[in-house]
Amino acid sequence: MEQQIYKGKLTQFHWLKIAKKEELTKNTFSLEFEIPENLKEEFRFEAGQFVSLKFQSHDKEVINDYSMTSAPYEKKIALGIKINSPDGATSELFKNYHVGDELLVSEPGGRFTLISKPHEFRTIVGFAAGIGITPILSHFKNILHNEPRTRLFLFFGNKSSEDLIYRDALDNLARAYGDRLQIFYFYSQEKTANSFFYGRLDEKKLSLIINQILHLDDTDEESTIWDAVDDVLICGKGEMIKSLANACYHHGIPKKNIHFELFEEFNDDIYPVEKEFPLIENVELAFKMLGKEYKTELPTNEERILQQLLIQKFQVPYSCKSGICGSCECILEEGEVELLENEYLTESEEEKGHILACMSIAKSKKIKLNFDLS
Repeated sequence: MEQQIYKGKLTQFHWLKIAKKEELTKNTFSLEFEIPENLKEEFRFEAGQFVSLKFQSHDKEVINDYSMTSAPYEKKIALGIKINSPDGATSELFKNYHVGDELLVSEPGGRFTLISKPHEFRTIVGFAAGIGITPILSHFKNILHNEPRTRLFLFFGNKSSEDLIYRDALDNLARAYGDRLQIFYFYSQEKTANSFFYGRLDEKKLSLIINQILHLDDTDEESTIWDAVDDVLICGKGEMIKSLANACYHHGIPKKNIHFELFEEFNDDIYPVEKEFPLIENVELAFKMLGKEYKTELPTNEERILQQLLIQKFQVPYSCKSGICGSCECILEEGEVELLENEYLTESEEEKGHILACMSIAKSKKIKLNFDLS
């Protein structure tokens, strides 16, 4: 076992053997790991979570996060991985590691999760683009297995049919659970017989989906399927998430029921900031990170705390800058801030003073933070 400070937290890594490797499309592949009996407890996970892989690429150590496609009841760790460029780290991972090799794999993490409600009648809608299908596949398998009263709708976008991953797995689920699962495929760079399924998943497409697919509800003649939606799952690139999350919200889904997972750095807000704050100049900021104490001054409180620290070249942990990933989670030890959006922290964590630096505006002249959470 190996420990390492990663993204501000102490993360546990273990050597796991690759049990299966499969090329899915020309730029995606899957890895499945063998979990020894003595590590079963460490690798328990919830649907929608991810693990980090630590490996060598071009003589450098790389740590990347990959979502699991496996569901907890399958008792295995299976990952879907996209090769972004021929010379990138994931390309090296695909070329250099094979069945029987060992990799350092972190214990599962992430909060793109749902509370299981096996005794309730629920409607859940998923939107995915490309490799963003991975955690949603985990969710859908888990829900279909554990919640006999829940119905699911999946809208899955890809550039073309050649780029569509996990088609067989998804179609098998649809055949096995046809009364509770409907899947619709969309292509942005391939003409379709029905023009409805051509184009990107965005706010315009959502309006069409609501009006043409999620309209008549056989279980309740006085309402639509969209009216019955309990939760929405979205996974893909930042612009897609922003577009669909806002569209879902404007079509009546509460923000707390819109869950999203980001697969790349995204510097924009998911939801528009609707609040204004009194200007504070020369904010004194002290913070602890990796055991060291730092002090600096923020010119004003017009920008979020994380963004200002990055401008000043401090190596603070972050990934998305959008309040989704939780990498910049820290404890507010002194002062007052406004947390603009929060897709990550629990209510109990907020009550204990935890904040997300990327979503926090200073509201007092002095601020003290602690990024060392463990």
